[in-house]
Amino acid sequence: MATSHIFRIMFVNQGKVYEVYARKVSHGELFGFIEIEELVFGERGSVVLDPSEERIKSEFAGVKRTFLPMHSVLRVDEVKKQGVSKITVLEGGANVAQFPLPVYGAPPYDKK
Repeated sequence: MATSHIFRIMFVNQGKVYEVYARKVSHGELFGFIEIEELVFGERGSVVLDPSEERIKSEFAGVKRTFLPMHSVLRVDEVKKQGVSKITVLEGGANVAQFPLPVYGAPPYDKK
C-alpha cells in the first residue's frame, strides 16, 4: 500500500506567515522558486467552521499549483496528519521589510 505524503509549508507573504498543507512539493520549473501542488484543506462537512482556514481556502480557491520564492519559505515539514491551514501576523511585520537578496551569490568582481 502506497503511503500518502502530506507536507506543511510555512512561508512569509506581506508581513504574514502562511501555513498550508500540500501533497506535492518540489524545486519547480522556475529558477529560485518552490512549487507546491495539490493544496489540502479541512473538510467542509464539519459544522464548526474556522474563519482563518476559510480565509486561506478562499485565497487559494481555483489554484492548481503555486510558486513561492525560495527566500520567503520558512520551512517545509513532512507530517503524518494534516493540520489546520492558517494565516498569522508576523511579529513586527508592519515595521520591518525584508531586503531583496539574490538566491545565489554573484561571482566576485575582478578588475583586470
